[in-house]
Amino acid sequence: MIRRALISVSDKTGIVEFAKALKELGVEIISTGGTAKLLSESGVEVIPVSEVTGFPEILDGRVKTLHPKIHGGLLALRENKVHMKQISELGIEPIDLVAVNLYPFKQTIEKPGVTFEEAIENIDIGGPAMLRSAAKNHENVIVICDPEDYEVVLEELKSKGDVSRELRRRLALKVFEHTAHYDAMISDYLRRTVLAEETQEKDIFPKNLTLTFEKVQDLRYGENPHQKAAFYREMGEISGTIAGARKLSGKELSFNNINDADAALSLVLEFDEPCAVAIKHTNPCAVACGRDLHEALLKAYEADPVSIFGGIVALNRTVDIKTAEELSKIFLEIVIAPEFEPDALELLKAKKNLRLLEVEMKGRKYTRWDLKRVSGGILVQDPDVEDFDEKDLKVVTRRAPTPEEMKDLLFAWKVVKHVKSNAIVLAKDKVTVGIGMGQVNRIWPTQQSIAWAKDKAKGAVLASDAFFPFSDVVETAAAAGITAIIQPGGSVRDEDSIRAADEKGIAMVFTGIRHFRH
Repeated sequence: MIRRALISVSDKTGIVEFAKALKELGVEIISTGGTAKLLSESGVEVIPVSEVTGFPEILDGRVKTLHPKIHGGLLALRENKVHMKQISELGIEPIDLVAVNLYPFKQTIEKPGVTFEEAIENIDIGGPAMLRSAAKNHENVIVICDPEDYEVVLEELKSKGDVSRELRRRLALKVFEHTAHYDAMISDYLRRTVLAEETQEKDIFPKNLTLTFEKVQDLRYGENPHQKAAFYREMGEISGTIAGARKLSGKELSFNNINDADAALSLVLEFDEPCAVAIKHTNPCAVACGRDLHEALLKAYEADPVSIFGGIVALNRTVDIKTAEELSKIFLEIVIAPEFEPDALELLKAKKNLRLLEVEMKGRKYTRWDLKRVSGGILVQDPDVEDFDEKDLKVVTRRAPTPEEMKDLLFAWKVVKHVKSNAIVLAKDKVTVGIGMGQVNRIWPTQQSIAWAKDKAKGAVLASDAFFPFSDVVETAAAAGITAIIQPGGSVRDEDSIRAADEKGIAMVFTGIRHFRH
């Protein structure tokens, strides 16, 4: 039998209706602050918490419910005679139901220009304490932290006069998930804020790592149909990311769609000039820059008209009708762009299964950490955003690259960073002409990229994501007519590759930085 309820909510969705329904069931309601005011004004009789505790709310509401008469009423085990005798002697009455949700910390820190002081004031103390007390004693106390659960609780109270053990446990689980998420958001915010204020990046990785993400949606399945999957977003600013993308048209995104779309977005954001990127299985199959978006798309399509079929295209300029007409000729899963002109959007929407994603691209956004799951643990690292300054490039051969070769080398270097290792990219006129990926040695992706390029390899440049352990890549490239190479350098046998390049008249530059992608 539910006799007393305590209601204190920041999110007041449905709370008046819930409280009225409880009153109809004969439940006495205790409430606090703004919740008590709203319920009273709505005709629901409530007992202010200060009447229960015998102590006023103090410190601008910072202390309201942190009192033995509240927590004793929540934590007392009803079947424990000692507990019940103690609370009776102390004038504490049991509380049978708690409906509490917390200060809007997430909404606060996501506001533009929020101050540190504002964020701190929106850390709830009493709310989590009540939720945790009630959830610990869920056998005796019904605990609700989500307005969506009001109806299911009322249904059982009306039909059975009580709530089942199964539902009580599910509600308790939800509370501990909720408070863990809340605390993780706070620690993440404080970690980012404190580290940002320090001059040295010491202790960037905490001793105990607690991550929290918010579910966006359940997915039809994972990488394969027999795998279940869901999509979660991280907390904080997510504009410029796939998690922050706006879907304008098309069916729901799948696990593989989201993964591939993220790879496409990450690559297209590397370029300031108009660029088109085509992705399959997280690897680029074609990348091209042009004078405008239409030209870039045509070049990318011509670079690999076979692999682009059923792929994902990312563009870094507004899609106009001319570009949309070309896109509509290709079978694609997704098109990503910062914006679509109205007539272009109308044309592309006619392709019912084509997903159109609008993503803010004015400022590049990076995930704070790159996470890789391994059996029994997780690998954590900074995202791979560091790169060389062009003036620090080291020409190691007798011949330096021509200005046109250098433009293509820098273009190919940006692409190879996004290709699975071991990776080789061939490019000419800022278009990929051959891509070799995911091999267990460096000569195989070189041969693969040349086979892909065919005659287009002649006069192209080559980018490698890591150094050459042998001179075989240079020799193979020379035989195909490749004229310039960009690679990290750093092998104990660099001189072999440099000597081979000089013998073949190839220009080669070292970046001093590697871009493995596993």
